[in-house]
Amino acid sequence: MHDSTPNDSAPHGLVEFGSTGLRVSALCLGTSSWGPARTGESAAGVDSRIACLGDAFFSGAAPINYIDTSNEYGGELSESLIGRAIERAGGIPHGFVLQTKLDRDASGDFSGDRMWRSLEESQQKLGIDRFPVLYLHDPESIGFEASMAPGGPVEALVAMKERGFADHIGISGGPVDMLQQFVETDVFEALITHNRFTLIDRTASGLFDAATSRRMGINNAAPYGGGILTGEARFRGTYAYRAIRPAEQHAVDRITGLCAEAGVSLAAAALQFSLREPRIHSTIVGVSSLDGLERAIVESQVPIADELWAQIDSALTD
Repeated sequence: MHDSTPNDSAPHGLVEFGSTGLRVSALCLGTSSWGPARTGESAAGVDSRIACLGDAFFSGAAPINYIDTSNEYGGELSESLIGRAIERAGGIPHGFVLQTKLDRDASGDFSGDRMWRSLEESQQKLGIDRFPVLYLHDPESIGFEASMAPGGPVEALVAMKERGFADHIGISGGPVDMLQQFVETDVFEALITHNRFTLIDRTASGLFDAATSRRMGINNAAPYGGGILTGEARFRGTYAYRAIRPAEQHAVDRITGLCAEAGVSLAAAALQFSLREPRIHSTIVGVSSLDGLERAIVESQVPIADELWAQIDSALTD
């Protein structure tokens, strides 16, 4: 098993991740799509594509020191692919932060016992004994009360930290009101929310306030709203992995037009909307190829005038 404890030799431009003592890059490499083959792609092609991406990340070639995964990502293949990249690198490089999440199994079991099995599976796939940050993933599957009950998943997660399997623990999910309940327990040190703070949705703002007041590390995931805010035609008609609502489509169309007039890609605006928010420490961007990583880095650096941000804000109230 490898040592996953970071130090100060990571890329420059890092920020403090809440009160955890970890320092992370503004971009976090999301790995939810590490595993599935693309149309016409062989298994060997998948391995090669992901190997190139993983090796580039762990070599420090990109200005990113932060990678996010989960036991269930990529059809349960993501962690294994990351584990291979770690092995090729001879261990996690100093200054890099790897975080993963505890997940229910195929039967939907989200019990405390299941969380321990999920931890063991992640340890085996990744070759890691101890994690800098370990999250409870999508507790909306059973709800707040059941998650907090004796013998439940939160109790198991706390015990994992106490026994030295995690330096810090966090909560990761979707519904803002539910996440607020977890944050207000003061049990967690880190937060991931997805699709709730984008160009067309600001519903996580109050949640960020609550987490910031507790000095939690804050990740914003899915800044592209499941794809539609990349501007790619294949994602039109959906938002946050569901059918888009008429008001949301209207907002997307208005903002797309504003970006076109300003000569800025919709994807760059969507990514930088998250990056420019001071309460967010790192934005999780799902990429599954070296080209995708390079594109995200470029989009994060495109100059965007303050006037466009003001126009985007106004578009939501029209």
